[in-house]
Amino acid sequence: MIYLNFTDLSEEAQNRLLENSKKDVEEKFGDDIRKYVRKNYTCFEAMITEEAQRNLYSYTYVFNI
Repeated sequence: MIYLNFTDLSEEAQNRLLENSKKDVEEKFGDDIRKYVRKNYTCFEAMITEEAQRNLYSYTYVFNI
């Protein structure tokens, strides 16, 4: 679960969530993404960012008001 203060939905908070998601994706799927990147000649950072954005939807958020 991700606990957020409802009044702290600033750009910095959103970037922090995206960075955390990137770390999660890289830990879970980093090797598979690297293999895909080598095979298809794509950008690793772009792939991680796309997957991290998708990963954000899998989190459970709790907002404190």
